[in-house]
Amino acid sequence: MAKALKELGANVVSIIGSRNKDLLFFEDEMEKASHKLIVTTDDGSKGQKALVTVPLKELLESTEKFDFVFSVGPVIMMREVAKATKPFGVKTIVSLNPVMVDGTGMCGACRVSVGGATKFGCVDGPDFDGHEVDFDLLMKRLGSFKKMEAESYEAWQKKGGCSCHK
Repeated sequence: MAKALKELGANVVSIIGSRNKDLLFFEDEMEKASHKLIVTTDDGSKGQKALVTVPLKELLESTEKFDFVFSVGPVIMMREVAKATKPFGVKTIVSLNPVMVDGTGMCGACRVSVGGATKFGCVDGPDFDGHEVDFDLLMKRLGSFKKMEAESYEAWQKKGGCSCHK
């Protein structure tokens, strides 16, 4: 999206972040697709030591005008991005692809409330108005699988994990 917008003449400012520098990806690609790239890491190992919402708020408080924000990443991060942009009235689109499983809407794993209506990320999205998504409900639903995910991961590791890391 950043690349296409830049090619259309839009001023693209991108913020990427991760827990540490080893978990950053697409940095070179995002730099090419953006007029300005801001990198953050939770531990300060690369770029600004901050969550992505810190430079986002700084940009929104600056004299620079922004028409919209597009957020992709962990659900909790997208929630915080939407919270940060709302007081500024900046249209914010979140990509809820992290909640999809089968891509047909049949399993219901990607069910989300948007503007009070039930939507399915895989068939109605995955992109939604971040100010309309009920993130509290979504995160509660996602949290209901934490114990099973941890048990599954532990069993997988006991079996030797993934050969791609060996």
